[in-house]
Amino acid sequence: MPTPVKPRFSIMKRRFTIAISVGLLLLASSLGAAEKKILFVAGKPSHGPGQHEHRAGCLLFKSCLDKVPGISSIVYSNGWPNDPAAFEGASSIVLYMDGGPAHPAIQDDHLAQLGALMKKGVGLVCLHYATEPTKEKGEREFLEWIGGAFEVNWSINPTWDADFKTLPKHPITSGVKPFAGHDEYYFRIRFPEGMKDVTPMLSAIAPESAMNRPDGPHEGNPAARESVKNREPQCVAWAIHRPDGGRGFGFTGGHYHDNWRNDDIRNLVLNAIVWSAKANIPSGGIASTITPEQLKQNLDPK
Repeated sequence: MPTPVKPRFSIMKRRFTIAISVGLLLLASSLGAAEKKILFVAGKPSHGPGQHEHRAGCLLFKSCLDKVPGISSIVYSNGWPNDPAAFEGASSIVLYMDGGPAHPAIQDDHLAQLGALMKKGVGLVCLHYATEPTKEKGEREFLEWIGGAFEVNWSINPTWDADFKTLPKHPITSGVKPFAGHDEYYFRIRFPEGMKDVTPMLSAIAPESAMNRPDGPHEGNPAARESVKNREPQCVAWAIHRPDGGRGFGFTGGHYHDNWRNDDIRNLVLNAIVWSAKANIPSGGIASTITPEQLKQNLDPK
């Protein structure tokens, strides 16, 4: 007997149905994988007007990320969230706050809270003073989680003009061009031995004028003076891809709020935040534009 021939319409209908089903599955999978939650923790008001504008800076970054498909973000102002459940579902946490002994991340059980999240592969980003825990509490964890930490009597916090002439090839530097800028760029950061798993993102040679203050816990020390005298490149931003798969980023700039108007600085940090959440970064980076009016929004009354 001849083999029955299925109607052409039936075959086409079946193929169309299969194609639609596969397409919907791929779309659902793509959307699920792309959805990332960024949680910003902005510290309390600090320093003079236009300096350490933690809340305004975090809200500015949120406004940029709100335009990125698959990214959602929330900002908690004036310190650590009271409810630990606030961190649930976070893909990455951004800390922008004052550090030192009063660093919110080392108060109460906050280090333990972060530690539990890090074990789940959650990313961590620390900006400016937030890179400084204390040597006695938090430094060991910060070296593991973000790859570096400001250490009293080792690191220094001068205000200087940095010229970042070259950038490494990395998702964080996508679409970012070499740039120069004036900020309180901390350097001689304490890193893990041999910079294990750490990639420097921004490095520049500090001028001798960066050492024009007497030695002090944050101001200088003989080793720092020798390093600057020898014109050694000073790393002020770095990233770590942790062995457990988690990602971290530290950036010591961010003292002056006005510097976020620089497209390259802002886009570098946006790239780092998205990268730390394990989201894909387009070849041109997470590009953003802001207006002078946007930069002035949400400043703390000082």
